[in-house]
Amino acid sequence: MIRKDVRRALAEDVGDGDLTAALISAGNQIQAQLICRQQAILSGAAWVDEVFFQVDPSVDLQWRQADGDSLQENTLVCTIQGAAASILTAERTALNFLQTLSGTATHTAIYVEAVQGVAVNILDTRKTLPGLRMAQKYAVTCGGGINHRIGLYDAILIKENHIAASGSIPAVLEQACKLFPGVPIEIEVENLGELKIALEAGARRVLLDNFSLQQLHEAVALNQGRARLEASGGVNLRTVRAIAETGVDDISVGALTKDLQAVDFSLLFVDGKD
Repeated sequence: MIRKDVRRALAEDVGDGDLTAALISAGNQIQAQLICRQQAILSGAAWVDEVFFQVDPSVDLQWRQADGDSLQENTLVCTIQGAAASILTAERTALNFLQTLSGTATHTAIYVEAVQGVAVNILDTRKTLPGLRMAQKYAVTCGGGINHRIGLYDAILIKENHIAASGSIPAVLEQACKLFPGVPIEIEVENLGELKIALEAGARRVLLDNFSLQQLHEAVALNQGRARLEASGGVNLRTVRAIAETGVDDISVGALTKDLQAVDFSLLFVDGKD
């Protein structure tokens, strides 16, 4: 996966060759430092390693920090030794991966911190950058979040239109259990009446879609621990703590992967060698 991610990214940036780096002497060896310019959670080291490896396997990277580490402003993250032309060619692609995945991890960590002390999981969704699903899912775990289903192939999430097309909540749950025994099954409900029907039909995981805080409290009381309850919709940093305190088991947050802000990293050439 990482190899394919990097190959694709280098193809769109380098293409047939780095024309500007060709101006640099092939024998020019340099040391560089990778610096994080802000507080952040690091994620993406393996992608950076792979970028430099595919550009030039002789480039040496020495990591001073690890994925999941909390970084302070102006933290030295990694030192890089090798041909200046190779480092220049790899720089932008490497930083693109690092700033995006660290941004995902950092945003996740903020949500996790917001519900600290409450027995609830912060989950991601399928609202990821195209082509970077697995990379962003990994970054979420670096920030302390939990991966929901990876895609449409590894778990079943029955939503409003699935129910409408199948006829009823009991009918679609029965069909899911019959066709895919052993596969995780979750069903979305939009009100307490649908929750009651889903529970009576044997649902073991239920997504509570855009429930108010009062409805969430009532849903937890109605459930009595029979199913795992996930709150979704209207979740942001202003609301997530109150949602967690209703007693739901999970909160899914699309913003973890779609509303991220890239972390500021710099790669600087320095004098001398280690």
